[in-house]
Amino acid sequence: MEDVVIPSGRLRSAYSGKRVLITGNTGFKGAWLALWLTRLGAKVTGFSDAVPTQPSHFERMGLDYRTIFGDIADSAAVRNAVAEARPEIVFHLAAQSLVRRSYADPVATYQTNLIGTLILFEACRAAPDVRAIISATTDKVYRNREWDWGYREPDELGGSDPYSSSKSCMELMTQSWRQSFPGRIGVASVRAGNVIGGGDWAEDRLIPDIVRSAFGGQVLAIRNARSTRPWQHVLDPLCGYLMVGGRLLAGEPVDEAWNFGPLGRRRIAVGDIVASLQERLPELRVEHAPDPSGRHESGLLELDSSKAANRLGWKPVWESEMLERSLEWYRAFYREDRLISDEQLDDYMRALDRAA
Repeated sequence: MEDVVIPSGRLRSAYSGKRVLITGNTGFKGAWLALWLTRLGAKVTGFSDAVPTQPSHFERMGLDYRTIFGDIADSAAVRNAVAEARPEIVFHLAAQSLVRRSYADPVATYQTNLIGTLILFEACRAAPDVRAIISATTDKVYRNREWDWGYREPDELGGSDPYSSSKSCMELMTQSWRQSFPGRIGVASVRAGNVIGGGDWAEDRLIPDIVRSAFGGQVLAIRNARSTRPWQHVLDPLCGYLMVGGRLLAGEPVDEAWNFGPLGRRRIAVGDIVASLQERLPELRVEHAPDPSGRHESGLLELDSSKAANRLGWKPVWESEMLERSLEWYRAFYREDRLISDEQLDDYMRALDRAA
């Protein structure tokens, strides 16, 4: 009976044999989530518009599940994917997730993040097997007043850039859709940000920029070393997503918004992250280069994740190890041409059970 009471056992019981659709499965979080769900015995289908980076964690893993390629804002493509996958639960991670790119193309950002989400919801409403949707937004959905405390789920939404605003609109639409079409499908939104870990090569993200610079012999340009963020390893919020999804599948009333971030006062300045990694990567060279555009960038941001801790029993288990675990992954990749994603997931699940 022990296997059904430990956290990893609960997750396996929740997802084994379940049909799961992951949108954005070729991205950073999506690739890790697909690995975890396949390991739990789920029948995974992915939906994505493209492989977003080279190298690609998704491609290197080569997991045995089908990916359907299409645009999340294409109604016919999304309906066909949902009909083909026949999911019982959908993890919606597809997004235009880069702040600076949202300034360059705000229309595409809103089209993907807001309209694409609505199209997916409607495709799920027309699909008889869907019982749950986990819709991922960001910690940037809050109207950031640079408060010296964490934002809670009921706090005011906002957004000073097209990306943040599009995700706030997505949250408002999700609330409205949930109230307008109650019943069969439980929809939860999950808010996390500043997620780090191996397998991320996206542009304009701190850890990918650091490893590209260090292992590629380039100089790292830092825009604002004093900005603080609630950094966390990718497996910590994904664990929260899986917990919420499992409860929705079990019929529990958790169809609401959830924060997943470090517990306690764990925000860390960009400069401190860089300095800590410089100690481990002596080849890393840094220069300070403020953004000449003068566009808004939050200086202080923190989440209050006490609701998830109290009601779900969730807590980050790699909070103190996030930098070392991230660097461990990239070292193995760049110096040994070795993928250690399975090994790290095993380590994480053992730590999750020990922390219970």
